[in-house]
Amino acid sequence: MAETLLKVDGLQAWYGESHILHGVGFEIGHGELVTLLGRNGAGKTTTLKSVMGIVEKRTGSVTFEGRQLVGHPSNEIARLGIAYCPEERGIFSSLNVEENLLLPPVVKPGGMSLAEIYQLFPNLEERRRSQGTKLSGGEQQMLAIGRILRTGAPLLLLDEPTEGLAPVIVQRIGDIIRQLKSRGFTILLVEQNFHFAATVADRHYVMEDGRVVDMIASADVQQNIGKLQAYLGV
Repeated sequence: MAETLLKVDGLQAWYGESHILHGVGFEIGHGELVTLLGRNGAGKTTTLKSVMGIVEKRTGSVTFEGRQLVGHPSNEIARLGIAYCPEERGIFSSLNVEENLLLPPVVKPGGMSLAEIYQLFPNLEERRRSQGTKLSGGEQQMLAIGRILRTGAPLLLLDEPTEGLAPVIVQRIGDIIRQLKSRGFTILLVEQNFHFAATVADRHYVMEDGRVVDMIASADVQQNIGKLQAYLGV
């Protein structure tokens, strides 16, 4: 594995009295694309939010570029170079497409310019004066991803980017994610669609009941397909 960029160890998380994560551990190397797989309620989204520091309480260890994140607020974590694209996308309805893209601050050098983002997402350039929430579901997902690429963050946390999208758009999102990986981004992807995840990832971590229970490299997926189907209930 490449030199570790993000390492999670013994991560526990709560929403109020609800104990959601029970000692989650995994790591991601520079330039890797790693997925978190699991059934609904396994703790995948909570893991992303815990890395970002947007849960009510978390303990354990999350290190990014060797720096401990537990104990730091989410705004500080974002400025260190971690960008989060939530499942609900978070498009601002009062802003047009270009204003949405320009909203996040640049936190590190090396982020993509507007021109580069439009090259990656031609649909967004065509709709740049349209209200963000007037876009199709696929275009809104492209906008949500495009918005975090300006920041210069080297680590992208993508939560269910293909949820509810037509197969042709899912394929397009897959192409975009592969392009981002080829440009050197490190990506942690939460995905329900295993067949999609298998086309983009280097490794898969499987979660059950708030724990990581297995790690399967993409090269070993076929020989572990029965195990994966049992984990995911497919």
